[in-house]
Amino acid sequence: MAVKKITLRWLFNSFGVIVIIILAVEVIFAISISRYYYNAVSQTLRARATLVNSAFSQYYAEGGANQYNQMRDYVATFDAKSKMELMTIDSDGNIALTSSGFTPDSQGVMNDYLLALTSEDRTGEYINKANDTRIMAVSMLAPVNDSSLSAVRLAVSLENVDRQITILIVGMSALGIAMLLLVLFSSSYFIGTIVNPVGEVGQTARRIADGDFEAHLEKKHNDEIGDLCDTINYMAEKLGEAERLKNDFISSVSHELRTPLTAIQGWGETLMDDDGQDKDMLRRGMGIIISEAGRLNQMVEELLDFSRMQSGRFQLQMGRTDPLAELEDVVLMYTERAKRDGITLTFDDNDLLVPVMGDKNKLRQVFVNIIDNAVKYSDPGGSILVTARATPQLLTITVADKGIGIRPEDLPKVKIKFFKADSTRRSSGIGLAVADEIITHHGGTLELKSVYNEGTTVTITLPVQNTGEI
Repeated sequence: MAVKKITLRWLFNSFGVIVIIILAVEVIFAISISRYYYNAVSQTLRARATLVNSAFSQYYAEGGANQYNQMRDYVATFDAKSKMELMTIDSDGNIALTSSGFTPDSQGVMNDYLLALTSEDRTGEYINKANDTRIMAVSMLAPVNDSSLSAVRLAVSLENVDRQITILIVGMSALGIAMLLLVLFSSSYFIGTIVNPVGEVGQTARRIADGDFEAHLEKKHNDEIGDLCDTINYMAEKLGEAERLKNDFISSVSHELRTPLTAIQGWGETLMDDDGQDKDMLRRGMGIIISEAGRLNQMVEELLDFSRMQSGRFQLQMGRTDPLAELEDVVLMYTERAKRDGITLTFDDNDLLVPVMGDKNKLRQVFVNIIDNAVKYSDPGGSILVTARATPQLLTITVADKGIGIRPEDLPKVKIKFFKADSTRRSSGIGLAVADEIITHHGGTLELKSVYNEGTTVTITLPVQNTGEI
């Protein structure tokens, strides 16, 4: 359908305009060439009439009784009578002499003679038909006043002229048709190389829209169509990658949700069967339930924040806060867990008190995410160092671990939604993306540096609220 519409639009807008232009040129050429040839014939007849009048004037100037005989001999021996006919018209408006030797029996109205009688230049011209042949006649009044000579008249057949004009017009028409055929040929190539590929692009785009991200276009030309093919292929690759990341994300989130839910359900059933007889088991079970519920709450909060960010509804509850107090609470919360995993977690803040304008709950969420990742991606025997340093303008928080690190090719992608550098470690794939967005909304930065198999360092910077600021 797209090919049909574009082709029809080209036929009406482009080819139609070309046809109209060629037709206009043909008409202008036909009119111009006809005028040119007819003017040439007219000028020739007028020049001959002037010469004849000059000769006749000389006869009258010389005087004598044989003036009429001289005119008759001149007409009879007219040197151009094979091309045109010379006639004299008397004062009664009748043809007196002809170069053909035949005087018409019945003389009709000579419009060219009538025009000459009223014309300022004493010359009249008219085209009429005689025996199905077009004839041009020119009458020029004589410069003498004599009953036997009122005007000279020259007439010529336009048959050869019309034939020549017809040949030229036909030739011009053939040239116009050849031009149209050339335009059609070149346009068919245009349609084949532009319109058809556009149709293929449309079909491939529909396949991609239906979920076939393996659909690709073959790049045949290094032009705009080729660039479009590259763009469509790039789009398909990115959509396919996004689809894979989304599926991995759903799988990861499902697994992440299942693990704490299984623990909560298992310990709940155990505690119900125990009837509260074993106080140590009750305390341990309730601790695990509370811990796993906290994990669930953290994951749900990340998912809600991510959804708000995607829809543009993410907002912060800004206020004067001490981020290091929140950081210290998070470190204390993870210290016991890190110890159980054989990991040393150390916090060094030099007893700083640095006020920041921010959302303390969201900052706490960022710290939880960063330290949780550091613990998850560290092996037993590893260590994590959390430090805080401040200048009058910036608060810098660093979380450095000696864990598995991140591959160089994965490092630029770790803050991209759904991306997981290591699929063997539990993670939703959106934690760092959410954390980075939160820090950005606070006017700060979140940067990662990592060496594979040696460790990762996360650096967070936040603008400090100076004394006197509201």
